[in-house]
Amino acid sequence: MANPWLIAGVVVGSYLLGSVSPSVFLGKLVRHIDVREHGSGNPGTTNAFRVLGVKLGIVVLVSDILKGLLPILVCRWLAFGPLASVGVGLAAIVGHNWSVFLRGRGGKGIATTGGVIIGLMPVSSLIVVLGFTVMILLTRIVSVGSLFATLVFVATTLVGRQPWPYMALSFCAAIIIFYAHRGNLKRIVTGKEPRLEWPWKTKRPGDGADNEETSGAAGNATRATVDAPAPDTAPPERTDSQASATGSPAPRTPPRSTPAPRRESKRVAPRGSS
Repeated sequence: MANPWLIAGVVVGSYLLGSVSPSVFLGKLVRHIDVREHGSGNPGTTNAFRVLGVKLGIVVLVSDILKGLLPILVCRWLAFGPLASVGVGLAAIVGHNWSVFLRGRGGKGIATTGGVIIGLMPVSSLIVVLGFTVMILLTRIVSVGSLFATLVFVATTLVGRQPWPYMALSFCAAIIIFYAHRGNLKRIVTGKEPRLEWPWKTKRPGDGADNEETSGAAGNATRATVDAPAPDTAPPERTDSQASATGSPAPRTPPRSTPAPRRESKRVAPRGSS
């Protein structure tokens, strides 16, 4: 049996390693931003992909997995038993979710739990990853895939008749993960949980910016038409037929006065002329 003080030291070291947040560190070092102030505000892997991009998101994902895997490999190297190894793995998960360096804040434990499962039960980890992937492809919701993978983890420990410490680990991890996803569960029930947008999905013609440009051009044309000055022409006079159709008398125009014809005076010939 390993030295209890050695086990306690590895547990503390596992917690401190789990408390290190690669998303916060890389965000400040590379992007000069704090991921806790962007996106969902969570310093986990999903928000790292959302805020830092795919490349740094992959780095964060691998780092979070290693936070759970490395302590388990140390346990194997030190020949710890299942119970001690489970304690070390749980310490890494707790450190990830409630980091001492982030004042008790942290991620939601999915990637770090995955690293612990890989170290303890490699075959079960493949089934868990498969369940996670299938659910993501079906729903495009990361939280649904994470919660489903957690249930698959519990099922594999029960069906596979793993040692009781491993079963206890699956139940404890499930409680931690579901508690961390309590906000996601509310949004899933109300249908407000965001979905992934696949990079190969193309926009249909007329969507997005095209519609904005079209509507903007139409609006400008409308405004130009409205603002255009009206021609300075007098309204046409209404005829009697139009007046009878509308029921209102047609305006009468005053008759034009015609000059009276001039009377030509007859010349009277003087008397005595012929």
